[in-house]
Amino acid sequence: MASLDPNPLAAARYHGDQAAEPGMLDFAVNVRHTKPPGWLVERLAARLPDLARYPGGDDERAAVEAVAARHGRGPDEVVPLAGAAEGFALLANLRPTLAAVIVPSFTEPELALKAAGVPVHHVVLEPPFGLAGVQVPDHADLVVLGNPTNPTSVLHTREQILALRRPGRIVVVDEAFADSVPGEPESLAGEALPDVLVLRSLTKTWALAGLRVGYTLGAPDVLLRLTARRAHWPVGTLQLTAIAACCAPDAVAEAAAGARRLAELRAEMVSGLASLGIETVDGCAPFVLFTVGDSELVRKRLHAKGIALRRCDTFVGLDGRYLRAAVRPEWRVLVEAMSEVLA
Repeated sequence: MASLDPNPLAAARYHGDQAAEPGMLDFAVNVRHTKPPGWLVERLAARLPDLARYPGGDDERAAVEAVAARHGRGPDEVVPLAGAAEGFALLANLRPTLAAVIVPSFTEPELALKAAGVPVHHVVLEPPFGLAGVQVPDHADLVVLGNPTNPTSVLHTREQILALRRPGRIVVVDEAFADSVPGEPESLAGEALPDVLVLRSLTKTWALAGLRVGYTLGAPDVLLRLTARRAHWPVGTLQLTAIAACCAPDAVAEAAAGARRLAELRAEMVSGLASLGIETVDGCAPFVLFTVGDSELVRKRLHAKGIALRRCDTFVGLDGRYLRAAVRPEWRVLVEAMSEVLA
């Protein structure tokens, strides 16, 4: 198991895929399935002969219209992305003077903003990592947060997020895991607000991490500013095909059914960890954040047993007590191994 580079940038760039080696039982990565569903593979395979041509307007329109219909938005309120990470890289185009990033959270927004020379202020949430009493600098003209948040799994209320709005400020909500919450109760994806950007990823639910697929929703003028310096043909034919397919009504219904199964599985997994005396953070995402006495030792011992967990000391606001585990049907294997390791 490779050790973490002491360079702070390397720590921020650390992701769960670096924890698992081939053949390991992977609880470190939050992709819902080990491979895309057969119908999606067939849709993508059918487009392979078209790769000699540049991505066409028809494909982009189909993707945009599918997203717009899925969330009840206008086509001019949708931009397809090469994964939600591209959306974070575009945020600097909004020309913020100070970005407030609510942490612990996914590290890519901070990295992208700092790389573009944007000052970043951490708003650190204390356990249990909710927004109650949060203090964001009044002069921050960009606020970024996740909902539900990675790695804490905490789901903030719509009211709490909307309370962050101020004149001259844009609030960016990373909803990469929102479709894993049954009913998507706190999502702002369907709200046409002039100062709220919502980023969505399709890579987690549909096992498309290698394709980079997502989209953003927002006011047309904000989206124009966001994409003003974007490269030509930023999203390829296969990506546009995947967006249209995964936002179609049948696919949305399939994802919703999967979210309900995940919620049941998560409750069982949390109960199993609690039976060992392990304290978990109350949340609803397809992963569980929990504390142990010495997370590095536990993680290394589990690694020796062929089980990968996500270290969390790379997240601002978390220390060496925390680990994150994806919700998987094999959770009993993890709990049994944890029982042996902790003993």
